[in-house]
Amino acid sequence: MNIEKDIENLEKRIAKNAGKIENNAEKIQKNSYALDILKDYKTESHRLFAILIIVLFMWFGTICYLVYVLNDIGVETTTQEVSQTNENGYNNFIGSDGEITNGNAKDQTN
Repeated sequence: MNIEKDIENLEKRIAKNAGKIENNAEKIQKNSYALDILKDYKTESHRLFAILIIVLFMWFGTICYLVYVLNDIGVETTTQEVSQTNENGYNNFIGSDGEITNGNAKDQTN
Protein backbone atom coordinates (compact mmCIF):
# COMPACT_ATOMS: atom_id res chain seq x y z
CA MET A 1 0.00 0.00 0.00
CA ASN A 2 2.80 2.36 0.67
CA ILE A 3 4.31 1.24 -2.56
CA GLU A 4 1.17 2.12 -4.47
CA LYS A 5 1.11 5.58 -2.90
CA ASP A 6 4.78 6.02 -3.69
CA ILE A 7 4.14 5.02 -7.30
CA GLU A 8 1.24 7.50 -7.52
CA ASN A 9 3.39 10.25 -6.02
CA LEU A 10 6.19 9.46 -8.47
CA GLU A 11 3.77 9.56 -11.40
CA LYS A 12 2.45 12.93 -10.24
CA ARG A 13 5.98 14.28 -9.82
CA ILE A 14 6.98 12.96 -13.24
CA ALA A 15 3.94 14.63 -14.83
CA LYS A 16 4.71 17.85 -12.95
CA ASN A 17 8.37 17.76 -14.02
CA ALA A 18 7.39 17.00 -17.62
CA GLY A 19 5.27 20.17 -17.60
CA LYS A 20 8.19 22.14 -16.18
CA ILE A 21 10.51 20.70 -18.82
CA GLU A 22 8.12 21.81 -21.58
CA ASN A 23 7.88 25.30 -20.05
CA ASN A 24 11.66 25.51 -19.75
CA ALA A 25 12.07 24.36 -23.36
CA GLU A 26 9.71 27.14 -24.50
CA LYS A 27 11.65 29.69 -22.45
CA ILE A 28 14.94 28.50 -23.92
CA GLN A 29 13.53 28.79 -27.43
CA LYS A 30 12.26 32.32 -26.69
CA ASN A 31 15.63 33.28 -25.23
CA SER A 32 17.49 31.89 -28.20
CA TYR A 33 15.24 33.87 -30.54
CA ALA A 34 15.91 37.02 -28.51
CA LEU A 35 19.65 36.32 -28.61
CA ASP A 36 19.48 35.84 -32.37
CA ILE A 37 17.78 39.21 -32.72
CA LEU A 38 20.43 40.85 -30.52
CA LYS A 39 23.24 39.29 -32.56
CA ASP A 40 21.64 40.50 -35.79
CA TYR A 41 21.21 43.96 -34.28
CA LYS A 42 24.87 44.01 -33.24
CA THR A 43 26.14 43.08 -36.71
CA GLU A 44 23.80 45.63 -38.30
CA SER A 45 25.06 48.31 -35.91
CA HIS A 46 28.66 47.55 -36.87
CA ARG A 47 27.79 47.79 -40.56
CA LEU A 48 25.99 51.09 -40.13
CA PHE A 49 28.87 52.49 -38.07
CA ALA A 50 31.36 51.55 -40.81
CA ILE A 51 29.13 53.16 -43.44
CA LEU A 52 28.84 56.30 -41.31
CA ILE A 53 32.62 56.58 -40.99
CA ILE A 54 33.06 56.14 -44.76
CA VAL A 55 30.41 58.79 -45.50
CA LEU A 56 32.04 61.22 -43.05
CA PHE A 57 35.45 60.76 -44.69
CA MET A 58 33.92 61.31 -48.13
CA TRP A 59 32.13 64.44 -46.88
CA PHE A 60 35.36 65.76 -45.36
CA GLY A 61 37.21 65.05 -48.62
CA THR A 62 34.55 66.88 -50.62
CA ILE A 63 34.80 69.93 -48.37
CA CYS A 64 38.61 69.94 -48.63
CA TYR A 65 38.41 69.66 -52.42
CA LEU A 66 35.90 72.52 -52.64
CA VAL A 67 38.07 74.74 -50.41
CA TYR A 68 41.06 73.96 -52.65
CA VAL A 69 39.16 74.66 -55.88
CA LEU A 70 37.51 77.85 -54.63
CA ASN A 71 40.82 79.22 -53.36
CA ASP A 72 42.51 78.41 -56.66
CA ILE A 73 40.06 80.37 -58.86
CA GLY A 74 41.59 83.45 -60.50
CA VAL A 75 45.14 82.82 -59.35
CA GLU A 76 47.39 82.90 -62.34
CA THR A 77 51.13 82.80 -62.16
CA THR A 78 53.21 84.16 -65.01
CA THR A 79 56.93 84.38 -65.29
CA GLN A 80 58.81 86.79 -67.48
CA GLU A 81 62.35 86.33 -68.60
CA VAL A 82 64.36 89.52 -68.98
CA SER A 83 67.60 89.72 -70.90
CA GLN A 84 70.16 92.50 -70.53
CA THR A 85 70.31 94.55 -73.75
CA ASN A 86 72.27 97.62 -72.75
CA GLU A 87 75.94 97.49 -71.84
CA ASN A 88 75.57 99.94 -68.95
CA GLY A 89 73.12 97.63 -67.12
CA TYR A 90 69.92 99.61 -67.70
CA ASN A 91 66.92 98.14 -69.47
CA ASN A 92 63.81 99.78 -70.75
CA PHE A 93 61.18 99.99 -68.02
CA ILE A 94 57.44 100.37 -68.49
CA GLY A 95 56.03 102.02 -65.40
CA SER A 96 52.50 101.80 -64.06
CA ASP A 97 51.67 105.08 -65.82
CA GLY A 98 52.68 103.63 -69.19
CA GLU A 99 55.82 105.71 -69.70
CA ILE A 100 58.82 103.94 -71.15
CA THR A 101 62.11 105.02 -69.66
CA ASN A 102 65.56 103.88 -70.51
CA GLY A 103 67.32 103.29 -67.27
CA ASN A 104 65.88 104.30 -63.90
CA ALA A 105 62.16 104.91 -63.53
CA LYS A 106 61.11 108.49 -63.00
CA ASP A 107 60.18 109.50 -59.48
CA GLN A 108 56.37 109.43 -59.26
CA THR A 109 56.20 111.51 -56.05
CA ASN A 110 56.65 114.88 -57.85
